[in-house]
Amino acid sequence: MATDVEHTEDGRYIVVNGRRWRATDPAIPDDRNAELRSILMAWRREVKRTDGAPEARAGVQATKVALGERGTPWWEQSDDERRARWEVDVPKPSN
Repeated sequence: MATDVEHTEDGRYIVVNGRRWRATDPAIPDDRNAELRSILMAWRREVKRTDGAPEARAGVQATKVALGERGTPWWEQSDDERRARWEVDVPKPSN
């Protein structure tokens, strides 16, 4: 991941080419963050391989929710809710 990504002042969003995207929850432990990112990349490859199969898209969605990039914003969740979100068992592609 690029370390020079621009963030908004509140840290809730990254800015890419002038567009805001929700940032990953900064409270996720490094090892879990790396694991989730690896799963996300595998699902993205699966989306490409299957030409956007619904199961692959659902895998991307589930992983992005676990990372805090989709679903209820991480800054609106309690610490316990945030922890439960990133600890959920995210499915991995079967191939």
